[in-house]
Amino acid sequence: MSEVSTPPPADDGAVVLERLRAVAGGPQLLALAATRTDAELVGGAVRDLLLGGRPRELDVVVARDAAGFARELAAALHATVTEHTRFGTAVVEGVEARADIATRRAERYARPGALPEVREGTPHEDLLRRDFTVNAIAVALGGPRRGELRHVPHALEDLRAGRLRVLHERSFLDDPTRLLRLARYGARLGFAVEGRTDRLADAAVAAGALASLSGARLGAELRLALRAVWPIMTLALLDERGVLRAVHPRLRLDERLVAAALELLPDTARLDLLLLAAIAVPLVLGAEDDARVDDAPRGAPAAGVERAAEVERAAGAERTAGAELAALLDRLEFPRADRDLALAAALAAVRLARELPSCERPSQVHALAAPAPLEGVALAGALGGHGNGRTGASEIARRWLSELRHVRLRIAGEDLLAAGVPEGPEVGRRLRATLALRLDGEIAPGREAELRAAVRLP
Repeated sequence: MSEVSTPPPADDGAVVLERLRAVAGGPQLLALAATRTDAELVGGAVRDLLLGGRPRELDVVVARDAAGFARELAAALHATVTEHTRFGTAVVEGVEARADIATRRAERYARPGALPEVREGTPHEDLLRRDFTVNAIAVALGGPRRGELRHVPHALEDLRAGRLRVLHERSFLDDPTRLLRLARYGARLGFAVEGRTDRLADAAVAAGALASLSGARLGAELRLALRAVWPIMTLALLDERGVLRAVHPRLRLDERLVAAALELLPDTARLDLLLLAAIAVPLVLGAEDDARVDDAPRGAPAAGVERAAEVERAAGAERTAGAELAALLDRLEFPRADRDLALAAALAAVRLARELPSCERPSQVHALAAPAPLEGVALAGALGGHGNGRTGASEIARRWLSELRHVRLRIAGEDLLAAGVPEGPEVGRRLRATLALRLDGEIAPGREAELRAAVRLP
């Protein structure tokens, strides 16, 4: 995480090199580049060091043979190297240090949203391929130019002003992932968006630029947003810009919903999955609304019939929303485990917000909430009566997350077998029933009371 000071920043390359010595991998990089005339630190690392912060990784450009330079640095750091020959880059990863080494290059976009076509480039061309002016700054690491800053026009003044500005008119059209990076940098650095850049970003979203991206690239950027230093602010900026709606028309961020869920969320849960499920909740609610309109019963059916129809509509809407959300997350190439958890959390949130208020006993709460991800229960509590006319889900979810989910039996299957319960499904049934009795306060805590109750069960 980059910790930045309040502008104005330094504008001296010598200061960058001095601060680099305190960064993991910095001393080794400086020693390796001391006699080279082509090695430069560039991009976000220079930006953060000028701001007085500590970069998370070091971006270095060389005139040629990035892989060879990376191998030398890795040897000094006792680190590993991953080479990407297509782009002339290599990644060095150690226990604490990470560095991206690249050959100077120029880029051309054959079509909007495509990966760039690269060729060897001049130092100036390498700066021009950056996304924002504040990232288009380089400092020489060695040779007679050691400590010299190079930058595109407006770079230092934008850094001092805390401003994000693209380098050319087609920036967001050529590479629409910059729309997501604009929000991420804005939230992380607290920088404003320069006026022309703001208009270009809005125009790119309106023109459907994000549709030109592959699902893999779009998903990778969305995952970075979900795991950003300030993820809620990042998502809020994406929502305000219309980027979430461009990913799917029903994705939204309800900041009040997220804030309420965070009050309930246990420390062991994952914030990124909560946020992903939260922006998907409107998709699930929208499917329920659609089902209500399309399948609403005619006339005045009996109460039991109406309740059965409502249950069937909710189940059908959940299946529809689940299939739609699963297809979206698959297109964005979310890892299967994350996809399944976020999907389960979003669906459980809406279902539990509707069903938890009808629970009269803790064992009923357990039956509903135990199969759901913690993130889904927290969202259900946050939803409360939101959009469904129910109340009480918040208090029930809070009690489940803080108290009831921690209730455990002191006995296990081996104890029941030793007491004469036949091996098979009966053991599990008795354990579940005994846990229900414990939750409802019908037996005292403790191994002896639990075993006695389990054996006596009909």
